[in-house]
Amino acid sequence: MAAQAVVPAMQCQVGVKAAAAARARPAAAGGRVWGVRSRTGRGGASPGFKVMAVSTGSTGVVPRLEQLLNMDTTPYTDKIIAEYIWVGGSGIDIRSKSRTISKPVEDPSELPKWNYDGSSTGQAPGEDSEVILYPQAIFKDPFRGGNNILVICDTYTPQEEPLPTNKRHRAAQIFSDPKVVEQVPWFGIEQEYTLLQKDVNWPLGWPVGGYPGPQGPYYCAVGAEKSFGRDISDAHYKACLYAGINISGTNGEVMPGQWEYQVGPSVGIEAGDHIWISRYILERITEQAGVVLTLDPKPIQGDWNGAGCHTNYSTKTMREDGGFEEIKRAILNLSLRHDLHISAYGEGNERRLTGKHETASIDTFSWGVANRGCSVRVGRDTEAKGKGYLEDRRPASNMDPYIVTGLLAETTILWQPTLEAEVLAAKKLALKV
Repeated sequence: MAAQAVVPAMQCQVGVKAAAAARARPAAAGGRVWGVRSRTGRGGASPGFKVMAVSTGSTGVVPRLEQLLNMDTTPYTDKIIAEYIWVGGSGIDIRSKSRTISKPVEDPSELPKWNYDGSSTGQAPGEDSEVILYPQAIFKDPFRGGNNILVICDTYTPQEEPLPTNKRHRAAQIFSDPKVVEQVPWFGIEQEYTLLQKDVNWPLGWPVGGYPGPQGPYYCAVGAEKSFGRDISDAHYKACLYAGINISGTNGEVMPGQWEYQVGPSVGIEAGDHIWISRYILERITEQAGVVLTLDPKPIQGDWNGAGCHTNYSTKTMREDGGFEEIKRAILNLSLRHDLHISAYGEGNERRLTGKHETASIDTFSWGVANRGCSVRVGRDTEAKGKGYLEDRRPASNMDPYIVTGLLAETTILWQPTLEAEVLAAKKLALKV
């Protein structure tokens, strides 16, 4: 299947056929269109995300299917569709299912709890499989448009105990601590990902079973021979903006077929919610485009960059005059809990954190100004102004943002090292705190 993803006023081409050609030859191509018609309607309904797909099949059913999929229901009913989204048993897989809500809602507290079969997601035994979904955050649905919504949920037993895979619960506890609330922690997360050709699981744009030219020309590149998957990146960008995600940018990465987008600055628990919902949207877009998304931190072995999820972080004290001293104190704390952070920063990260390809060794903590080969980097601007933020470069692309953001706040705000450990670490890191 060749497919295209488009948002209002933008058309993206994925595959070998342009949408115009597909529309011009519907009978020959067996074309069909999936999407939400651009419209305005009752309740402030706005254009939705549209997906056009070219596939083989009976053309007789295409007009009816297209009409139903493009149907604007707002003139006929107040009911909306809510897509309940949660993290599955692997800790990285995203699951979702839909339900009808009687009217538009503005707050997750207006939504009912729901349940699902946890034995089918690796989260409960078959003899007691019910898992309860608690709605936590709402976003506009860029796929269905209108008043329809995407709902971030976390997971609990019927006895109201958080599941072991529910990492949001612990993060919410950390971010509601008065000491953390006072510091207003900001996060800017750089999510890297790799696009793969379906069926062969080889990077998009690469010859099947072969390799492109060496790294160098692909980072932030333009051109058909250097940039692979821009349509997906752009479609995702606009869909995130539509949904209300605080996405702040995107770019092609060093390895061809690899991309990055940035979310933030986000405060507290919002950072994790926005990353998870942005990953869901990206999964949906690649699904419709017939491309495989992987968050593996080292998808291709050899002289190719891995994929990380660098996390930029600051507290109120760091952002104020003299904040560089607080940044150095935070770096000291991070060094003392290096092993704990590494254990929580993503599966397979040892294949990425080798000391090569703009990474530090997984075994040793380091920091530096403008040094992308360190565990924690401080920007030149932060050093010059004496205030700002730090960048933790250790998290892998498949990290859980609830774990990483919560742990950063806990280590730098709530956790206190012994005086002896602090002195030894400061000396080792050449930090004057």
